[in-house]
Amino acid sequence: MCRTKDLNYIHPDFRGVNRTPEACCSELAINDIDDAVSYAIKHANVDTSEIFIIGQSGGGYATLCMFMKSRHPIKKFSAWVPISDLVAWYHESSIRKNGYADDILKCTGSENGVLNNKEARERSPIYWDTPVYKIPFTELKIYAGVYDGIQGSVPITHSINFYNKLLSDLKITEKDKYVSVEEKASLLEYSKALGDYGKISDRDVFLQKEYKGIKLTIFKGNHEILSEYAFNELLEK
Repeated sequence: MCRTKDLNYIHPDFRGVNRTPEACCSELAINDIDDAVSYAIKHANVDTSEIFIIGQSGGGYATLCMFMKSRHPIKKFSAWVPISDLVAWYHESSIRKNGYADDILKCTGSENGVLNNKEARERSPIYWDTPVYKIPFTELKIYAGVYDGIQGSVPITHSINFYNKLLSDLKITEKDKYVSVEEKASLLEYSKALGDYGKISDRDVFLQKEYKGIKLTIFKGNHEILSEYAFNELLEK
């Protein structure tokens, strides 16, 4: 898709799979992504007003981290089914008895099977200070499939809680801009649409919330990215 639009495309490796201290949104990994962008700007034909970061799952996690910490003026961030809280995800993964719990232990330098909560929080964007100065100049779109966490590996609460955290840090007082406790509970319990929010691609939207350039979309789906939609959404003016 990037070739058809004559776009530069970089796919960083985050210091390898997210199971070592050097990976997993460490300062090294975040700096590597920023360095990759700097390299492209220096060596390619780059419109610096049109730089995007997009990712799914672990890439969605990295996208949230770059929103919080990138030193570049990124126009749009697109995070699909992201992880935002390693502490929560460790316990969620432990309950499901999947391999991600062990990966988190390895990332955080945990010993004897006991999570290093301090290190896990330091790698979790939901606990970081929000760069409120960026909000007028960038966009963050967060997407989560409503069945994720049931059939997939990352509960939709990671997306919802991060969205709410940003609004709280921005000191937004309009309650209807947030995802309420009742809305979150209804999505988790019934996995049904909470209104008529239209579609993205061919999928029904079950909930959508937005404040300025920050937007959350819960759609009918699982742990996935709708690639063509996501690509075209980035290029919309």
